[in-house]
Amino acid sequence: MEVTNHMAEKVQKVGITRASGYLYYIDKQGDVSRAKMARGGKKGGKPEKVQKVGLKKQTGYLYYLDKKGDVSRAKMVNA
Repeated sequence: MEVTNHMAEKVQKVGITRASGYLYYIDKQGDVSRAKMARGGKKGGKPEKVQKVGLKKQTGYLYYLDKKGDVSRAKMVNA
C-alpha cells in the first residue's frame, strides 16, 4: 500500500493545535483522537477524543490530521 501525497485534499477544517508527545489520528467514528506515544520503555496512553467531526470515510483513502490541524485525505495507490 502506497500513498501519494501530491493528491491530498482537505476534507474538514478543524484547526486542532497539537500537543507534543501525542499521536493524532482519525478514529473509526470519523472523529479526531489522540494517544500518548510510548517513550523509552514507558507504555503509551489510552486514546482520547479531541474533537467530534463525524466524518464519513470513503474506501480507498487515507485520512489524517494535516500540519494546519485540519482533516485531509490522500488516495491510496496499490503497489
